[in-house]
Formats: sequence, C-alpha cells, structure tokens
Amino acid sequence: MEERRIERLGRDVSVVGLGTWQLGADWGEVEPAAAHAVLDAAVQAGVTFFDTADVYGDGRSERFCGELRARHPGVLVATKMGRRAEQLPENYNAAAFEAWNARSRENLGFEPLDLVQLHCPPDSVYEDDAVFDALDALVEEGRIGGYGVSVETCEQALRAIARPRVASVQIILNCFRLKPLEQVIPAARAAGVGIIARVPLASGLLSGRYDENTRFGADDHRHFNRHGEAFDVGETFAGVPYDVGLAAVRELDHNVSDPGVTLAQFALRWVIDQPGVSTVIPGARNPEQVRANAAAASIPPLRDEQLAAVRDVYDRLIRPHVHDRW
Repeated sequence: MEERRIERLGRDVSVVGLGTWQLGADWGEVEPAAAHAVLDAAVQAGVTFFDTADVYGDGRSERFCGELRARHPGVLVATKMGRRAEQLPENYNAAAFEAWNARSRENLGFEPLDLVQLHCPPDSVYEDDAVFDALDALVEEGRIGGYGVSVETCEQALRAIARPRVASVQIILNCFRLKPLEQVIPAARAAGVGIIARVPLASGLLSGRYDENTRFGADDHRHFNRHGEAFDVGETFAGVPYDVGLAAVRELDHNVSDPGVTLAQFALRWVIDQPGVSTVIPGARNPEQVRANAAAASIPPLRDEQLAAVRDVYDRLIRPHVHDRW
C-alpha cells in the first residue's frame, strides 16, 4: 500500500484509508462482529488511516476504532468533533473542545488523539481566531497530535488552509465533485496540508450497484436525507440527483472501466491520481468491500483518455447540479 506524507502533521498515511461512519449509524445496522471484521480486514490490506467522529452512532464508531488501535498501535485514527452540539458559532470554544475531546479520549482509549477535525462547523467559525488558538493550545498541552477541518465548501477549505497550523482538510472529492481540483488541492499541496478525500463513491452511486429499483432502509441516509432533510445534501450521493447520478454512472461504466477493474476501483483510482490527495476514505460494510477498495491503490494510474472521459461526463451531466453549490 502506497503511503503519503501529511507534512503539517508529520505522519505518513495509506493512500486508501477507511471511513467508519457506516460502523456507527445512518447506513443501516452493523453488528459489532461485522464492524471488527471490516476494521481488521483493512489493516490486513495495508490501511493505516481510519476516519471516525464522535457523532457516528454517538460514539459507537469511535469505540470500534479505539479497540482496533489497541490491537494495532501503529495505525492513525482521526476523529471529528462538533456535530453533537447545536450548530451555533458560540458553541465552538475552548471549554467545549476540552469536553468533546475528553469524551473522544474515553471512547478511543488513547491520548494524545492522533488528529482531531472540526466537523463541518458553521461558516463564521473559520474567521474566529479564538477557535484556532484553543486548538493550538490542545496541541501544545499534548492532548492532540494535530488538528484539521472537515468542510462542505471549497471556500471553507481555502480559509482553513490559510490557518498556519491546520494539518488537514477533509473534503468531498470524487468523479462527481471536481471543483476542489481548481484551487483547494493546489493550495493544500503548496502549504503542506493533507487532503482527506471523503464520499469518494458518492454514497455508493459510483459502485455501479444501484438502479432505479434500489430501495434503501428507513435508517439509511440515502433514504432519509435524499433532499437534505437531516444534514447537508452534499453528503448524500455527493448532492447529485439520484436519476442524474445513475445516468452518469452508466456512461462511466460503459466508456471508461477496463476489464478486471470495477467501477468503484476506477472511481477510487481517479481520486488517488489527483496530485495533492493524501488519502481517500471509502466506507465498507464487509471485508470483501474493504479488500476491493484497497486494491484500487495497486491498479495502474488512469490514462489521459480516461481522465478526459470523467471530465466530459462531469461537464455535461453533473456540473449544473453541484459546481456552484459547494
């Protein structure tokens, strides 16, 4: 497994990581044994970067990741904080950070925490010097190894990168979300800020496994957040209308995928091939998915005509729905 350096964090991470939202909630129920099987399969496949959050299953995902780290101390577990509180700028303060981090330390079972990310905070938080002073203090006190920001928009990402001690930016980047390539990833690369690419398969759309007859369970965000009813709609199918996404997937699958490479692996390889990306964090619900995702790191880089095909599908079908929103 290729590893890439996050300069501001001083850590190397596997180019394919594992997102663990699905082990906590909002993707249907995952039993503990299944969660442990997914995590262990990731380590066996060479994954060293695991992304979780205090809000995923109200700590359930963090606890699974903490148990994994106890078994494999060398892995990096990045968590996120802030979404358990009402989303008001004044709730992002030093006292709250200490309380939130104390809870995450309890869930994860280690200190200092490797990497703590603000979890898509309110827009004005990015301009609040006191917020970043409080995060700096947590690093200086040895509570956390470093901090980053998980963002919704490219503008937020650029404001985060401008902060001198932000180590990483987590942003949606996939074949349906190309805008970060314009300014965000070049700026992060120049500054030594890690890019954690989330939602790389557009909530599974880019796996090619879904069609017009697919039904998602009531406890799956692909059902209850289809139009942004619970949180930012960009987190569900990358903000692409489901029918539009299906049409785009069929074009990609027909025109782009090589024999022996799945559409999901192609989509992950596309992210890996973007200069400046540190790690891509697909989720997985079983060990087979983990191994298939990890294998994307070992397939050859995409050819120029394949990259052009992704851009063409984006420009014709996807751009009008997402480009100016995030």
